Amino acid sequence: MTLQSPTNEAIEIDSQDLFRTEATSIEPFQLDEEQSHRAAVYSLLAALLRQSPSQELLAHLSSLPEQGKTEEDDLLISMSMLGLSAGMHTPESIEEEYHDLFIGLGKGEVVPYASWYLTGFLMEKPLSELRDDLVRLGFERNSETTEPEDHAAALFEVFSLLITDGSELEVQNQFFQSHINNWIESFFNDLSEAQSAVFYKAVGRFGKAFIAFEKQYFSMQS
Repeated sequence: MTLQSPTNEAIEIDSQDLFRTEATSIEPFQLDEEQSHRAAVYSLLAALLRQSPSQELLAHLSSLPEQGKTEEDDLLISMSMLGLSAGMHTPESIEEEYHDLFIGLGKGEVVPYASWYLTGFLMEKPLSELRDDLVRLGFERNSETTEPEDHAAALFEVFSLLITDGSELEVQNQFFQSHINNWIESFFNDLSEAQSAVFYKAVGRFGKAFIAFEKQYFSMQS
């Protein structure tokens, strides 16, 4: 899958798309630069949370520009820190970290599912409600996917597709409020503070900063 990075640079990443839309024959929607960048960040977060990053992805992340110490934009600072962290780690070390964080022996240190954060259990009502909305929006689950749809990576992938398909901002906001905003900040907080996290501390901080940006973005559109 090809995505456009926050620095406007094309990134090639390995992907096993979790979802596909029913309207696969429709030509891609022509996005403006702002929407392309938003979709790119959602795709990037989906890639980083779906599996540990490849060397190619780490190399692209490490090329992100450093921000000056006086920079006040939390998103740009966290992006810069993510790039620095990517340049300091190998895929092998991050793969072990990813396993400890998200898989573990029975359960990882951080559980990346909406149902878990909203109810304390997996496969609960939030997942059922999400599935209903995905059907209504025209998404169907990839038959090769084993993860429940309320995995953070899956939600970010869906949201990137909503943007690239040209969904109305009202539709985006409704999905964001219903299935992402009500738990994802807690998830990114836990990720950035997890004992097993090193590289993923930077991912957590970047994710948290981006969600704050998105909340502000939607508030300005109303």
